[in-house]
Amino acid sequence: MTELDGTWSDEAEFTALDSQADDAASEEEAELSQPVLAVVGRPNVGKSTLVNRILGRREAVVQDTPGVTRDRVAYDAQWSGRRFTVVDTGGWEPSATGLQAAVAAQAELAMNTADAVLVVVDASVGATATDEAVAKVLRRSKRPVLLAANKVDDERLLADVASLWSLGLGEPHAVSALHGRSSGDLLDAIIKVLPEAPREREAVAGPRRVALVGKPNVGKSSLLNKLTGEQRSVVDSVAGTTVDPVDSLVELDGQVWRFVDTAGLRKRVHTASGTEYYASLRTKAAIDSSEVVIVLLDASEPLSEQDLRVLTSVVESGRACVLALNKWDLVDEDRRHQLEKELDRGLVRVTWAERVNISALTGRSVRKLAPALRTALASWDQRVPTGQLNSWLSELIAATPPPVRGGKQPKVLFATQAGIRPPTLVLFTTGFLEAGYRRFIERKFRERFGFAGSPVRINVRVREKKPRPGKKGK
Repeated sequence: MTELDGTWSDEAEFTALDSQADDAASEEEAELSQPVLAVVGRPNVGKSTLVNRILGRREAVVQDTPGVTRDRVAYDAQWSGRRFTVVDTGGWEPSATGLQAAVAAQAELAMNTADAVLVVVDASVGATATDEAVAKVLRRSKRPVLLAANKVDDERLLADVASLWSLGLGEPHAVSALHGRSSGDLLDAIIKVLPEAPREREAVAGPRRVALVGKPNVGKSSLLNKLTGEQRSVVDSVAGTTVDPVDSLVELDGQVWRFVDTAGLRKRVHTASGTEYYASLRTKAAIDSSEVVIVLLDASEPLSEQDLRVLTSVVESGRACVLALNKWDLVDEDRRHQLEKELDRGLVRVTWAERVNISALTGRSVRKLAPALRTALASWDQRVPTGQLNSWLSELIAATPPPVRGGKQPKVLFATQAGIRPPTLVLFTTGFLEAGYRRFIERKFRERFGFAGSPVRINVRVREKKPRPGKKGK
Protein backbone atom coordinates (compact mmCIF):
# COMPACT_ATOMS: atom_id res chain seq x y z
CA MET A 1 0.00 0.00 0.00
CA THR A 2 1.15 3.56 -0.67
CA GLU A 3 -0.04 6.98 0.35
CA LEU A 4 -2.57 7.04 -2.52
CA ASP A 5 -4.51 4.08 -1.11
CA GLY A 6 -7.40 5.16 1.10
CA THR A 7 -11.12 5.93 1.05
CA TRP A 8 -13.44 8.34 -0.77
CA SER A 9 -17.00 9.52 -0.25
CA ASP A 10 -17.78 12.07 -2.96
CA GLU A 11 -17.63 11.56 -6.74
CA ALA A 12 -16.05 15.00 -6.99
CA GLU A 13 -12.83 13.35 -5.84
CA PHE A 14 -12.62 11.65 -9.25
CA THR A 15 -12.22 14.91 -11.13
CA ALA A 16 -10.23 16.49 -8.29
CA LEU A 17 -7.51 13.84 -8.54
CA ASP A 18 -7.62 13.98 -12.33
CA SER A 19 -7.11 17.76 -12.30
CA GLN A 20 -4.28 17.32 -9.79
CA ALA A 21 -2.58 15.04 -12.30
CA ASP A 22 -2.98 17.73 -14.99
CA ASP A 23 -1.63 20.35 -12.59
CA ALA A 24 1.37 18.13 -11.85
CA ALA A 25 2.10 17.89 -15.57
CA SER A 26 1.84 21.70 -15.86
CA GLU A 27 4.13 22.07 -12.83
CA GLU A 28 6.74 19.86 -14.49
CA GLU A 29 6.61 22.16 -17.54
CA ALA A 30 6.85 25.24 -15.29
CA GLU A 31 9.97 23.87 -13.60
CA LEU A 32 11.61 23.63 -17.00
CA SER A 33 10.85 27.34 -17.61
CA GLN A 34 12.51 28.77 -14.48
CA PRO A 35 15.19 31.45 -14.93
CA VAL A 36 18.71 30.04 -14.71
CA LEU A 37 21.67 31.33 -12.69
CA ALA A 38 25.10 29.95 -13.69
CA VAL A 39 27.79 29.93 -10.97
CA VAL A 40 31.26 30.15 -12.55
CA GLY A 41 34.85 30.83 -11.52
CA ARG A 42 38.26 29.23 -11.40
CA PRO A 43 38.80 25.94 -9.52
CA ASN A 44 38.63 25.83 -5.70
CA VAL A 45 37.14 29.29 -5.06
CA GLY A 46 34.17 27.73 -3.23
CA LYS A 47 31.53 27.63 -5.97
CA SER A 48 29.88 24.40 -4.77
CA THR A 49 29.94 25.59 -1.14
CA LEU A 50 28.24 28.82 -2.23
CA VAL A 51 25.70 26.83 -4.26
CA ASN A 52 24.83 24.84 -1.12
CA ARG A 53 24.44 28.11 0.79
CA ILE A 54 22.10 29.49 -1.91
CA LEU A 55 20.06 26.27 -1.86
CA GLY A 56 19.95 26.15 1.94
CA ARG A 57 20.89 22.45 1.85
CA ARG A 58 23.88 20.21 1.12
CA GLU A 59 23.40 19.12 -2.50
CA ALA A 60 26.63 19.90 -4.35
CA VAL A 61 29.63 17.72 -3.47
CA VAL A 62 32.23 19.75 -1.56
CA GLN A 63 35.85 18.79 -0.92
CA ASP A 64 38.97 20.76 0.02
CA THR A 65 40.72 19.93 -3.26
CA PRO A 66 40.30 21.66 -6.64
CA GLY A 67 38.48 19.98 -9.51
CA VAL A 68 35.84 17.98 -7.60
CA THR A 69 32.98 19.39 -9.72
CA ARG A 70 33.32 18.48 -13.40
CA ASP A 71 29.83 18.60 -14.87
CA ARG A 72 27.14 21.22 -15.13
CA VAL A 73 24.76 20.28 -12.32
CA ALA A 74 21.38 22.02 -12.01
CA TYR A 75 19.49 22.47 -8.73
CA ASP A 76 16.11 24.03 -7.90
CA ALA A 77 16.34 27.04 -5.57
CA GLN A 78 13.85 29.43 -3.98
CA TRP A 79 14.18 32.84 -2.30
CA SER A 80 11.57 35.46 -1.37
CA GLY A 81 8.86 33.46 -3.14
CA ARG A 82 10.83 33.28 -6.42
CA ARG A 83 11.89 29.96 -7.90
CA PHE A 84 14.99 29.66 -10.07
CA THR A 85 17.55 27.10 -11.21
CA VAL A 86 21.17 27.21 -10.03
CA VAL A 87 23.78 25.59 -12.30
CA ASP A 88 27.03 24.63 -10.53
CA THR A 89 29.96 24.29 -12.92
CA GLY A 90 33.51 22.99 -12.91
CA GLY A 91 36.43 25.40 -12.54
CA TRP A 92 36.89 27.58 -15.64
CA GLU A 93 40.43 27.74 -17.03
CA PRO A 94 40.84 29.59 -20.39
CA SER A 95 44.02 27.69 -21.35
CA ALA A 96 43.00 24.24 -20.07
CA THR A 97 43.74 21.05 -21.99
CA GLY A 98 42.42 17.49 -21.92
CA LEU A 99 39.81 16.78 -19.24
CA GLN A 100 40.06 20.32 -17.84
CA ALA A 101 39.30 21.70 -21.31
CA ALA A 102 36.07 19.66 -21.34
CA VAL A 103 35.23 21.00 -17.86
CA ALA A 104 35.89 24.57 -19.05
CA ALA A 105 33.69 23.97 -22.11
CA GLN A 106 30.84 22.87 -19.81
CA ALA A 107 31.27 26.07 -17.75
CA GLU A 108 31.31 28.23 -20.88
CA LEU A 109 28.15 26.53 -22.15
CA ALA A 110 26.49 27.26 -18.80
CA MET A 111 27.44 30.94 -19.13
CA ASN A 112 26.03 31.12 -22.66
CA THR A 113 22.69 29.48 -21.80
CA ALA A 114 22.00 31.15 -18.42
CA ASP A 115 19.78 34.16 -17.70
CA ALA A 116 22.30 35.57 -15.21
CA VAL A 117 25.85 34.68 -14.18
CA LEU A 118 27.40 34.69 -10.72
CA VAL A 119 31.20 34.93 -10.84
CA VAL A 120 32.90 33.65 -7.68
CA VAL A 121 36.36 34.99 -6.76
CA ASP A 122 38.56 34.05 -3.79
CA ALA A 123 38.86 37.35 -1.87
CA SER A 124 41.86 36.07 0.11
CA VAL A 125 43.83 35.65 -3.14
CA GLY A 126 42.47 38.57 -5.15
CA ALA A 127 41.89 38.82 -8.90
CA THR A 128 44.04 36.36 -10.89
CA ALA A 129 44.71 36.16 -14.62
CA THR A 130 41.95 33.53 -14.88
CA ASP A 131 39.46 35.81 -13.10
CA GLU A 132 40.35 38.62 -15.51
CA ALA A 133 39.85 36.28 -18.50
CA VAL A 134 36.39 35.27 -17.18
CA ALA A 135 35.52 38.95 -16.60
CA LYS A 136 36.63 39.85 -20.13
CA VAL A 137 34.30 37.24 -21.64
CA LEU A 138 31.35 38.25 -19.46
CA ARG A 139 31.73 42.01 -20.03
CA ARG A 140 30.92 41.34 -23.70
CA SER A 141 27.83 39.29 -22.85
CA LYS A 142 24.33 40.75 -22.82
CA ARG A 143 23.20 39.10 -19.60
CA PRO A 144 23.38 40.36 -16.00
CA VAL A 145 26.57 39.48 -14.10
CA LEU A 146 27.09 39.46 -10.32
CA LEU A 147 30.47 39.26 -8.61
CA ALA A 148 30.81 37.33 -5.32
CA ALA A 149 34.00 37.81 -3.30
CA ASN A 150 34.05 34.55 -1.36
CA LYS A 151 36.00 33.47 1.74
CA VAL A 152 35.54 36.82 3.53
CA ASP A 153 35.48 35.06 6.88
CA ASP A 154 36.36 38.11 9.00
CA GLU A 155 36.44 41.94 8.82
CA ARG A 156 40.16 42.09 7.96
CA LEU A 157 39.51 40.85 4.41
CA LEU A 158 36.91 43.53 3.60
CA ALA A 159 39.64 45.96 2.52
CA ASP A 160 40.87 43.40 -0.08
CA VAL A 161 37.39 43.15 -1.59
CA ALA A 162 37.53 46.74 -2.90
CA SER A 163 40.36 45.80 -5.29
CA LEU A 164 37.96 43.51 -7.19
CA TRP A 165 36.20 46.55 -8.68
CA SER A 166 39.07 46.41 -11.22
CA LEU A 167 37.40 43.40 -12.90
CA GLY A 168 34.75 45.73 -14.31
CA LEU A 169 31.83 43.50 -13.22
CA GLY A 170 30.29 46.00 -10.81
CA GLU A 171 30.15 45.90 -7.04
CA PRO A 172 31.79 42.84 -5.46
CA HIS A 173 29.51 41.20 -2.87
CA ALA A 174 31.62 40.15 0.13
CA VAL A 175 30.37 36.74 1.33
CA SER A 176 31.51 33.71 3.24
CA ALA A 177 29.93 30.58 1.74
CA LEU A 178 31.34 28.53 4.62
CA HIS A 179 29.85 30.65 7.43
CA GLY A 180 26.87 32.18 5.59
CA ARG A 181 28.08 35.77 5.90
CA SER A 182 25.93 38.15 3.77
CA SER A 183 24.40 35.23 1.81
CA GLY A 184 20.93 36.76 2.22
CA ASP A 185 22.09 40.06 0.69
CA LEU A 186 23.62 38.16 -2.23
CA LEU A 187 20.35 36.27 -2.79
CA ASP A 188 18.41 39.55 -2.79
CA ALA A 189 20.78 40.85 -5.49
CA ILE A 190 20.35 37.63 -7.51
CA ILE A 191 16.55 37.92 -7.41
CA LYS A 192 16.77 41.55 -8.65
CA VAL A 193 18.76 40.66 -11.77
CA LEU A 194 16.98 37.42 -12.69
CA PRO A 195 14.12 37.92 -15.17
CA GLU A 196 10.59 36.85 -14.24
CA ALA A 197 10.65 34.35 -17.09
CA PRO A 198 13.70 32.84 -18.79
CA ARG A 199 14.81 34.28 -22.10
CA GLU A 200 13.94 32.18 -25.15
CA ARG A 201 16.62 29.64 -25.84
CA GLU A 202 17.03 26.27 -27.41
CA ALA A 203 16.16 23.63 -24.88
CA VAL A 204 19.42 22.23 -23.51
CA ALA A 205 18.45 19.09 -21.66
CA GLY A 206 20.85 17.94 -18.98
CA PRO A 207 22.26 14.42 -19.07
CA ARG A 208 19.88 11.74 -17.77
CA ARG A 209 21.08 10.34 -14.43
CA VAL A 210 21.95 6.62 -14.34
CA ALA A 211 22.95 4.73 -11.17
CA LEU A 212 25.01 1.53 -11.40
CA VAL A 213 24.07 -0.77 -8.53
CA GLY A 214 24.60 -4.39 -7.57
CA LYS A 215 26.23 -6.60 -4.98
CA PRO A 216 29.98 -6.19 -4.30
CA ASN A 217 32.41 -7.32 -7.02
CA VAL A 218 29.75 -7.66 -9.71
CA GLY A 219 31.66 -5.36 -12.09
CA LYS A 220 30.10 -1.89 -11.63
CA SER A 221 33.40 0.01 -11.63
CA SER A 222 34.73 -2.07 -14.53
CA LEU A 223 31.64 -1.17 -16.56
CA LEU A 224 32.04 2.55 -15.78
CA ASN A 225 35.70 2.40 -16.81
CA LYS A 226 34.79 0.63 -20.05
CA LEU A 227 32.12 3.24 -20.83
CA THR A 228 34.35 6.24 -20.06
CA GLY A 229 37.44 4.75 -21.68
CA GLU A 230 39.55 5.69 -18.65
CA GLN A 231 40.32 4.43 -15.14
CA ARG A 232 37.51 6.51 -13.63
CA SER A 233 36.93 4.06 -10.76
CA VAL A 234 39.41 1.95 -8.82
CA VAL A 235 38.94 -1.72 -9.70
CA ASP A 236 40.19 -4.63 -7.60
CA SER A 237 39.23 -8.26 -7.14
CA VAL A 238 38.63 -7.48 -3.45
CA ALA A 239 34.91 -6.85 -2.95
CA GLY A 240 33.88 -3.43 -1.63
CA THR A 241 36.61 -1.33 -3.30
CA THR A 242 34.15 1.48 -4.12
CA VAL A 243 32.81 3.36 -1.09
CA ASP A 244 31.77 6.81 -2.36
CA PRO A 245 29.51 7.22 -5.40
CA VAL A 246 31.67 8.14 -8.44
CA ASP A 247 29.95 10.03 -11.24
CA SER A 248 31.04 10.60 -14.84
CA LEU A 249 29.65 12.05 -18.04
CA VAL A 250 29.55 9.28 -20.65
CA GLU A 251 28.73 9.59 -24.34
CA LEU A 252 26.85 6.46 -25.31
CA ASP A 253 25.16 5.96 -28.69
CA GLY A 254 25.32 9.66 -29.54
CA GLN A 255 23.86 10.85 -26.23
CA VAL A 256 25.54 12.11 -23.06
CA TRP A 257 24.54 10.32 -19.84
CA ARG A 258 25.58 10.90 -16.26
CA PHE A 259 26.61 7.54 -14.77
CA VAL A 260 27.08 7.09 -11.02
CA ASP A 261 29.12 4.12 -9.77
CA THR A 262 28.02 3.07 -6.28
CA ALA A 263 29.22 0.87 -3.45
CA GLY A 264 28.06 -2.74 -3.57
CA LEU A 265 24.98 -3.36 -1.42
CA ARG A 266 25.93 -6.17 0.94
CA LYS A 267 23.52 -5.76 3.86
CA ARG A 268 20.41 -3.80 4.73
CA VAL A 269 21.28 -0.25 5.82
CA HIS A 270 20.10 -0.75 9.41
CA THR A 271 22.23 -3.89 9.87
CA ALA A 272 25.43 -2.47 8.34
CA SER A 273 28.09 -0.74 10.40
CA GLY A 274 31.06 1.61 10.01
CA THR A 275 32.15 2.40 6.45
CA GLU A 276 29.68 -0.10 5.08
CA TYR A 277 26.80 1.74 6.78
CA TYR A 278 27.72 5.09 5.21
CA ALA A 279 28.41 3.44 1.84
CA SER A 280 24.90 1.91 1.95
CA LEU A 281 23.39 5.30 2.76
CA ARG A 282 25.22 6.95 -0.14
CA THR A 283 24.19 4.17 -2.51
CA LYS A 284 20.55 4.58 -1.48
CA ALA A 285 20.86 8.35 -1.99
CA ALA A 286 22.39 7.75 -5.45
CA ILE A 287 19.43 5.52 -6.38
CA ASP A 288 16.93 8.10 -5.13
CA SER A 289 18.60 10.92 -7.07
CA SER A 290 18.84 8.89 -10.30
CA GLU A 291 16.22 8.56 -13.02
CA VAL A 292 17.09 5.08 -14.20
CA VAL A 293 19.05 2.32 -12.47
CA ILE A 294 21.22 -0.34 -14.11
CA VAL A 295 21.21 -3.39 -11.84
CA LEU A 296 24.26 -5.53 -12.55
CA LEU A 297 23.93 -9.28 -12.02
CA ASP A 298 26.82 -11.75 -12.27
CA ALA A 299 25.67 -14.11 -15.02
CA SER A 300 28.44 -16.61 -14.16
CA GLU A 301 27.11 -17.19 -10.61
CA PRO A 302 23.71 -18.28 -9.24
CA LEU A 303 21.25 -15.50 -8.43
CA SER A 304 21.82 -14.67 -4.75
CA GLU A 305 19.81 -13.18 -1.90
CA GLN A 306 21.96 -10.05 -2.21
CA ASP A 307 20.90 -9.66 -5.86
CA LEU A 308 17.24 -9.91 -4.89
CA ARG A 309 17.75 -7.41 -2.06
CA VAL A 310 19.26 -4.91 -4.50
CA LEU A 311 16.36 -5.41 -6.91
CA THR A 312 13.83 -4.91 -4.11
CA SER A 313 15.55 -1.65 -3.15
CA VAL A 314 15.35 -0.39 -6.75
CA VAL A 315 11.68 -1.39 -7.17
CA GLU A 316 10.74 0.33 -3.90
CA SER A 317 12.53 3.49 -5.04
CA GLY A 318 10.19 3.69 -8.05
CA ARG A 319 13.02 4.24 -10.54
CA ALA A 320 13.16 2.97 -14.11
CA CYS A 321 15.30 -0.16 -14.34
CA VAL A 322 17.57 -2.03 -16.73
CA LEU A 323 19.05 -5.45 -15.85
CA ALA A 324 22.62 -5.95 -17.09
CA LEU A 325 23.78 -9.57 -16.97
CA ASN A 326 27.54 -9.02 -16.65
CA LYS A 327 30.47 -11.41 -17.20
CA TRP A 328 28.66 -12.98 -20.16
CA ASP A 329 32.07 -13.98 -21.54
CA LEU A 330 32.24 -16.58 -18.72
CA VAL A 331 28.84 -18.13 -19.50
CA ASP A 332 28.73 -21.43 -21.41
CA GLU A 333 25.70 -23.18 -22.95
CA ASP A 334 24.83 -25.18 -19.80
CA ARG A 335 25.04 -22.07 -17.61
CA ARG A 336 22.75 -20.12 -19.99
CA HIS A 337 20.05 -22.77 -19.69
CA GLN A 338 20.37 -22.79 -15.89
CA LEU A 339 20.41 -18.97 -15.77
CA GLU A 340 17.11 -18.72 -17.65
CA LYS A 341 15.45 -20.88 -15.00
CA GLU A 342 16.97 -18.81 -12.16
CA LEU A 343 15.80 -15.53 -13.73
CA ASP A 344 12.27 -16.82 -14.35
CA ARG A 345 12.06 -17.95 -10.74
CA GLY A 346 13.87 -15.05 -9.03
CA LEU A 347 12.81 -12.01 -11.05
CA VAL A 348 9.05 -12.35 -10.69
CA ARG A 349 8.78 -8.76 -9.37
CA VAL A 350 10.72 -7.24 -12.27
CA THR A 351 9.56 -9.15 -15.34
CA TRP A 352 8.99 -5.72 -16.92
CA ALA A 353 12.69 -4.70 -16.74
CA GLU A 354 14.78 -4.55 -19.92
CA ARG A 355 17.60 -7.15 -20.02
CA VAL A 356 21.00 -6.78 -21.70
CA ASN A 357 23.76 -9.43 -21.74
CA ILE A 358 27.13 -7.67 -21.42
CA SER A 359 30.78 -8.10 -20.51
CA ALA A 360 32.38 -5.10 -18.81
CA LEU A 361 35.80 -6.74 -19.28
CA THR A 362 35.63 -7.20 -23.07
CA GLY A 363 33.09 -4.48 -23.83
CA ARG A 364 30.63 -6.97 -25.31
CA SER A 365 27.21 -5.35 -26.02
CA VAL A 366 27.74 -2.40 -23.63
CA ARG A 367 26.47 -0.12 -26.43
CA LYS A 368 23.13 -1.94 -26.25
CA LEU A 369 22.57 -0.34 -22.84
CA ALA A 370 21.65 3.02 -24.43
CA PRO A 371 18.49 1.82 -26.30
CA ALA A 372 17.37 -0.06 -23.16
CA LEU A 373 17.89 3.07 -21.03
CA ARG A 374 15.90 5.22 -23.50
CA THR A 375 13.02 2.72 -23.53
CA ALA A 376 12.91 2.59 -19.71
CA LEU A 377 12.99 6.40 -19.36
CA ALA A 378 10.28 6.89 -22.00
CA SER A 379 8.05 4.47 -20.06
CA TRP A 380 8.88 6.22 -16.77
CA ASP A 381 7.67 9.54 -18.27
CA GLN A 382 4.63 8.08 -20.09
CA ARG A 383 1.08 9.22 -19.26
CA VAL A 384 -2.18 7.58 -20.45
CA PRO A 385 -5.15 9.95 -20.95
CA THR A 386 -8.00 9.40 -18.48
CA GLY A 387 -10.63 8.72 -21.15
CA GLN A 388 -8.51 6.10 -22.87
CA LEU A 389 -7.62 4.50 -19.52
CA ASN A 390 -11.26 4.19 -18.38
CA SER A 391 -12.43 2.86 -21.74
CA TRP A 392 -9.79 0.10 -21.64
CA LEU A 393 -10.43 -0.68 -17.95
CA SER A 394 -14.22 -1.01 -18.47
CA GLU A 395 -13.67 -3.64 -21.17
CA LEU A 396 -11.13 -5.50 -19.03
CA ILE A 397 -13.38 -5.62 -15.94
CA ALA A 398 -16.43 -6.62 -18.00
CA ALA A 399 -14.45 -9.60 -19.33
CA THR A 400 -12.77 -10.47 -16.01
CA PRO A 401 -14.54 -8.95 -12.98
CA PRO A 402 -12.81 -8.68 -9.58
CA PRO A 403 -13.12 -11.68 -7.23
CA VAL A 404 -15.94 -11.62 -4.67
CA ARG A 405 -14.87 -10.42 -1.23
CA GLY A 406 -17.06 -10.81 1.87
CA GLY A 407 -20.03 -11.90 -0.25
CA LYS A 408 -19.89 -8.77 -2.43
CA GLN A 409 -18.19 -8.08 -5.70
CA PRO A 410 -16.31 -4.75 -5.74
CA LYS A 411 -16.86 -2.42 -8.67
CA VAL A 412 -14.29 -0.11 -10.23
CA LEU A 413 -16.08 3.19 -10.90
CA PHE A 414 -13.28 5.41 -12.17
CA ALA A 415 -9.53 5.35 -12.83
CA THR A 416 -6.91 7.99 -13.49
CA GLN A 417 -3.14 8.11 -13.84
CA ALA A 418 -2.29 10.31 -10.89
CA GLY A 419 1.41 10.67 -11.66
CA ILE A 420 4.51 9.72 -13.59
CA ARG A 421 8.04 8.88 -12.44
CA PRO A 422 6.88 6.22 -11.63
CA PRO A 423 3.52 5.90 -13.45
CA THR A 424 0.83 5.62 -10.75
CA LEU A 425 -2.78 4.56 -11.35
CA VAL A 426 -5.54 5.25 -8.83
CA LEU A 427 -8.73 3.15 -8.98
CA PHE A 428 -11.90 4.37 -7.22
CA THR A 429 -13.84 1.27 -6.14
CA THR A 430 -16.77 0.13 -3.99
CA GLY A 431 -14.63 -2.53 -2.29
CA PHE A 432 -11.06 -3.64 -1.74
CA LEU A 433 -9.20 -5.24 -4.66
CA GLU A 434 -7.06 -8.26 -3.83
CA ALA A 435 -3.31 -8.03 -4.50
CA GLY A 436 -3.61 -10.77 -7.12
CA TYR A 437 -6.23 -8.80 -9.04
CA ARG A 438 -4.06 -5.67 -8.90
CA ARG A 439 -1.21 -7.66 -10.44
CA PHE A 440 -3.63 -8.90 -13.12
CA ILE A 441 -4.63 -5.31 -13.95
CA GLU A 442 -0.95 -4.27 -14.08
CA ARG A 443 -0.09 -7.15 -16.42
CA LYS A 444 -2.96 -6.32 -18.80
CA PHE A 445 -2.15 -2.61 -18.55
CA ARG A 446 1.41 -3.30 -19.68
CA GLU A 447 0.18 -5.55 -22.52
CA ARG A 448 -2.01 -2.69 -23.76
CA PHE A 449 0.13 0.41 -23.14
CA GLY A 450 3.72 -0.86 -22.85
CA PHE A 451 5.68 0.72 -19.96
CA ALA A 452 8.67 -1.61 -20.49
CA GLY A 453 11.48 -0.82 -18.07
CA SER A 454 9.38 1.18 -15.61
CA PRO A 455 7.54 0.12 -12.45
CA VAL A 456 3.80 0.78 -12.42
CA ARG A 457 2.02 1.41 -9.12
CA ILE A 458 -1.67 0.64 -8.76
CA ASN A 459 -3.49 2.15 -5.80
CA VAL A 460 -7.07 1.65 -4.68
CA ARG A 461 -9.45 4.08 -3.02
CA VAL A 462 -12.46 2.35 -1.49
CA ARG A 463 -15.78 4.13 -0.90
CA GLU A 464 -16.13 4.69 2.81
CA LYS A 465 -19.23 3.24 4.47
CA LYS A 466 -21.75 5.78 5.69
CA PRO A 467 -24.17 5.01 8.54
CA ARG A 468 -27.71 4.40 7.33
CA PRO A 469 -30.15 7.21 8.20
CA GLY A 470 -32.53 6.44 11.09
CA LYS A 471 -30.12 4.02 12.78
CA LYS A 472 -28.47 5.11 15.98
CA GLY A 473 -25.58 3.47 17.72
CA LYS A 474 -26.39 1.65 20.88
